[in-house]
Amino acid sequence: MSSNSKAEIFSALHRQPEPLRLPNAWDAGSALLIERLGARAIATTSAGVAWSHGYRDGDALPLDRHLSTIAAIARVITVPLSVDIEAGYTEESDRIAETAARFIGAGAVGFNIQDGGASPHVLCRKIEQVREAAERLGVGLYVNARTDVYARNLVPEDLRVNEVLTRARQYQEAGANGLFVLGATNRDDIAQIAAGTELLLNVVAWPGLPPASELATLGVRRVSVGSWISQTLWEHASALAANFLADGRSEPLFEFATPYSEVNACF
Repeated sequence: MSSNSKAEIFSALHRQPEPLRLPNAWDAGSALLIERLGARAIATTSAGVAWSHGYRDGDALPLDRHLSTIAAIARVITVPLSVDIEAGYTEESDRIAETAARFIGAGAVGFNIQDGGASPHVLCRKIEQVREAAERLGVGLYVNARTDVYARNLVPEDLRVNEVLTRARQYQEAGANGLFVLGATNRDDIAQIAAGTELLLNVVAWPGLPPASELATLGVRRVSVGSWISQTLWEHASALAANFLADGRSEPLFEFATPYSEVNACF
């Protein structure tokens, strides 16, 4: 299947009766597992990808390592792949077109790209460059513009909805398809944001977030997991390793383990 066909499928998945659910992957193995469990698309977590290579989250992972991970994921899955490219791995918006083209070449048909603490005008310029790169390659890339207004408390609480909607208008004009509001959990805020923009709204698993079935009634079109699965597995691995170091007992290691033959047969 061509990249553009996958891009069209990925876009259409945001217009279903229920929000698109994306349990984010961080490497080829986790992506394959999530697809086998029934996911209709795969999205990556930048934090999980960075941690798997021994780097902090936050544009610290070397670009070539990130690209190799995306290529490895694309090799083993058949569903559309969306990639969290953080802030685009450059402060210079003019250079992001080349980076975007490399990610598309590796198999991405969707991007998450964030404003962080920077001016929204910076992200607008990056979105424009990403869109131009995708058009040159003939791929209808799904661009999900992430705003950190909530996650970073960029404005007072009573101004958050208006600030998000102001940014949404700018990001839409720049060429975004979706709006990802990291950290938004309040039902009224979510409903106001969804109603106030033509961009398709994405929220992420967060303490206090309503379930996906309720989010659908609020206008949410996509719910992702972010780095929570990676973080939870870190805790489980910590407990197993710590217990083995403490008492040397093997039994706890077998209790919830998938058989080796079953895992190996997936690849």
